[in-house]
Amino acid sequence: MKLELALAFILSIASGLGAQETIALKASRMIDPRRDGPIDNAVVVIRGDRIEAAGAAFAVTVPAGARVLDLSGYTILPGLMDCHVHITGTPGDGGDTQKLKETPAHEAIRGVAHAKITLEAGFTTIRNVGSGNYADAALRDLIEEGVVPGPRMWVATRGLGATGGHADINGWSSDLKLPGTAEIADGIDELRKAVRTQIKNGADLIKVTATGGILSVGDAVTHQQYSLEELQAIVETAGMLGVKVAAHAHSPRGMNDAVRAGVISIEHGSLIDDEGIRLMKERGTFLVPTLYTLDFIIQEGASSGVPQYSIDKAKSIAKQQRERLSAAFHAGVKFAYGTDAAVFPHGRNARDFRILVEELDVQPIEAIRTATINAAELIGIEDRAGTLEPGKWADVIAVAGNPLENITLLENVRFVMKGGVVYKSP
Repeated sequence: MKLELALAFILSIASGLGAQETIALKASRMIDPRRDGPIDNAVVVIRGDRIEAAGAAFAVTVPAGARVLDLSGYTILPGLMDCHVHITGTPGDGGDTQKLKETPAHEAIRGVAHAKITLEAGFTTIRNVGSGNYADAALRDLIEEGVVPGPRMWVATRGLGATGGHADINGWSSDLKLPGTAEIADGIDELRKAVRTQIKNGADLIKVTATGGILSVGDAVTHQQYSLEELQAIVETAGMLGVKVAAHAHSPRGMNDAVRAGVISIEHGSLIDDEGIRLMKERGTFLVPTLYTLDFIIQEGASSGVPQYSIDKAKSIAKQQRERLSAAFHAGVKFAYGTDAAVFPHGRNARDFRILVEELDVQPIEAIRTATINAAELIGIEDRAGTLEPGKWADVIAVAGNPLENITLLENVRFVMKGGVVYKSP
């Protein structure tokens, strides 16, 4: 009899451990990116790591026994997504110093710290478009295993760059064997192998530098760094393995050839021309603007180790960047939110929202859509994220007040839940 009771007790404990907790979030309002306005007196019911119900309180039944979290005065939204992050990087000279002075272990440890900061800033999903090594793939896996806290990650591992281009380390003695901040490859055969190497080592996407950049010496943002044929080989090889390609591109020639080659997104897109707008609309290519980065480089770059040549480059395109990206958005190019975090300190990821609204004349709800619905579509997780609806991941954030009235509230996220687990709470 005692043995039977003991077994029953053990089974009851096991059953309890396997049960999924039900949580109900009650808030003053909810922003559903599918709607133009907020839903007042909102409730989101979460069971385990998924949303079970969401909507106005009168339409949602809170299950008996649910743990209720009262967020009165707050607005709840889907977890935000940043589609252009360098999670293992820090402000400075674009990674050259890190590659020359530090080991991959330094980057990995930095990544752990930055992942927590990013999650607590309200970004529950990121796309890491280049890390200099394979630390981002390891970090992605350890976050997924629950070893360290951080956002869901889709990673590009090292990325691809041309000899002497934006991802190479230039300006040093030719006697030195330098690693590059990406895998340096030229010509179709080398590029095909480089793509396969990235995917072998855990890449979810391929990142290629199609033009020059800001944080690099020896090139200009107007320089095209790969030919159309090389870009086509990259996209074709990645596609055979079920992987999409993102292209760093600031200026029209390299950008437009990248679009013609079939990349899924243009990163930065600072000087997009009318032909580029037409091509991107025709092909459904996403544009991932990185707006605050130029402001940071110009305003705080000198004190953060950014070289003067990079500050000068940023100043030279800042006005055009705002004008051309505004033109692209209002012409109907699909935007997905991305910031280039690492150029500026991690945790400031939400600063692009203000620029979108105030300088590009984007409506607040449209700005939020770039970081939710649109970002989910770009990453390929629109069936699991981007909105608060039944069956999707329980990735939820909250801010005090209404971000549709003051978009800068997103810079101070007060509540963060990822997969039904609360990581930050007021």
